[in-house]
Amino acid sequence: MPNSNAKFHRGSREASRRELVSRSLQSAQHCLEEQDFGTAYAHYLLVLNLAPELKTSVKETFQFTLFKWAEELDSLARIQDLFNCYEQALELYPNDEVICNSMGEHLFRMGFRDEAAGYFHKAVKLNPDFADAKENFYRVANWLVERWHFIMLNDAKRNLAYLEAIENAVRSGCTSVLDIGTGTGILSMFAKKAGASCVYACELSKTMYELARDVVAANNMEREIKLLHLKSLDIEIPKHIPERVSLVVTETVDAGLFGEGIVESLIHAWEHLLLQPK
Repeated sequence: MPNSNAKFHRGSREASRRELVSRSLQSAQHCLEEQDFGTAYAHYLLVLNLAPELKTSVKETFQFTLFKWAEELDSLARIQDLFNCYEQALELYPNDEVICNSMGEHLFRMGFRDEAAGYFHKAVKLNPDFADAKENFYRVANWLVERWHFIMLNDAKRNLAYLEAIENAVRSGCTSVLDIGTGTGILSMFAKKAGASCVYACELSKTMYELARDVVAANNMEREIKLLHLKSLDIEIPKHIPERVSLVVTETVDAGLFGEGIVESLIHAWEHLLLQPK
C-alpha cells in the first residue's frame, strides 16, 4: 500500500504540473495577443522552470516576448529590471547567441561598452556566422581599442626591440614572466617563444582580455600563457600566480601614464610580484 500511495501522489503531482504548464502557456499566448509583454514573460518563466523539456519548442516565442518586454522596460528607465530579465533568460538559455547579442545592444546604448563587448564576443563565439553580433563586436571594439594600439602592433622596429630585450632577459635567467596590461598578448608570446618556462599576463579591459585569449589560442599558446582578467594591483600570490616572477614586462606607457595608474602598478609589481635581487 505505501508504494501504491507514493505512485498515486507522484502521478497526481505530475498531472497538476502538466495542467499548470498548459494553463500558463495559454495565458502567455493571450497576454501576447493583448501586448501585455510583462505578464507574458512571467508566464513563460514559469513554464520553462516547470517544464524545461519545452525549451526548444517555445524558444523563439520566449525570445520575442523578452525583447518586447525589454523595450518597454528601457522606455520606462527600469534598467535594473531589464538586466534582471536578461539574467533570467540567460540562466535558461546560457548558450543563446541571440539573447547575448540583444543584451550587448542594451548595454552598449547605456554606455557600458566594455560589458557590451563581452556579450557580443560570446555571441560570435557561439555562432561565428551571426552577422549582427560580428558587426556589433567590431563596432564596440573600435570604441574600446585605442588607435595607437594598432600603430604599435605595426611598428616593426618597436616590436623587434621588445623581442630582443625579452630574449636577452630570458637568456640571462629570467624564466618566469608577468606581462602587465597585455593587450593582444604580443609581449607574453615573445616571452614564451624566447624560452620562458612560466608566463602570466593580466589585462583589466574585458574586451582586450577576450581578444588576447583569441590571439594566444590562434598561436597555440593557450596552455602555455596564463591570462588573468585582473588589474595588476589585485594579483595575489599564490591565489593567481604561484610565486614571484623574475621578469615584469609592460607596454602601458602612453599619454595616459599617470591616469592608468601604471606607476602604482609597477611599484606593486616590484614590491610584491617580482623576485628581489640577492
